Amino acid sequence: MQNHIPEMTEGQWLEDHNTVASSAGRGLESLFFYTSMCGTCKLAERMLQIAVSSGPVIPVSKININYSPTLRDRWQITSVPCLIVLENGEPVRMEYAMGSVVDLYTWLKLG
Repeated sequence: MQNHIPEMTEGQWLEDHNTVASSAGRGLESLFFYTSMCGTCKLAERMLQIAVSSGPVIPVSKININYSPTLRDRWQITSVPCLIVLENGEPVRMEYAMGSVVDLYTWLKLG
């Protein structure tokens, strides 16, 4: 089980999803947007770590929104923390309020 959430850059994510064809078969994934000085982001990330380690969930990666202007503007992210669930590279759910580990696990669990 994964105990931490891997970080990626906006450039890495965009490179992996640069065409509709490459995103078409990707299925579900999620991105956690944060800033390094945000206390609420640190708490939300810790809750995500617990949810991820609790059982099979969709892949979760994190991106610092300060270095992600393209995705921030494309998806109109207005604040952090923000968890976006993607299907084939397109947002299907965007959450700003992460109330509990149970909520996060429910949003991310497989099946």
